[in-house]
Amino acid sequence: MSRIDFSRMRCPVARSMAVLGERWAMLVLREAFYGTTRFDEFERNLGIAPNILSARLRQLTEHGLLEKTPLCASRGPGARHEYRLTEKGRDFFPAYLALKAWADRWMTGPEGPPVMLEEAATGRPVVAPPVLSAAGTPLRPEDIRVLPGPGAGRATRARFGETPQDGR
Repeated sequence: MSRIDFSRMRCPVARSMAVLGERWAMLVLREAFYGTTRFDEFERNLGIAPNILSARLRQLTEHGLLEKTPLCASRGPGARHEYRLTEKGRDFFPAYLALKAWADRWMTGPEGPPVMLEEAATGRPVVAPPVLSAAGTPLRPEDIRVLPGPGAGRATRARFGETPQDGR
């Protein structure tokens, strides 16, 4: 059975899964959000094989979530590069917080989550941004309407009920 290439799909969510859907990719980003920048730190913190880590760092760099920058020689032997979040990578942080909040609620044992995040300036817990309506009330999936966007093709427009006379 051949694999479907998500990177070629029209749907941006499917295309993002081509980059972020591999389990190590999300964990590498987690480490970057937690301040990890060096290859050996990623390797140690994740317990990941070097060849897999190299591939994931390369993929995240190629897709613009991380940038690989040279370290100055004064940092010692073996300190050649570091990986830093780009604007694109930083923009994923709220999505990571939402995933972490869900996992902390549903995937931890009775002892609670192994890692807590707090705001450095205040010491207050970091919480995932809630999905709110224009009135400030929580939104649930049944409270939304799905409409074709400006990049929608004919099938997507038909799927979400747009007819040719809608003029969109």
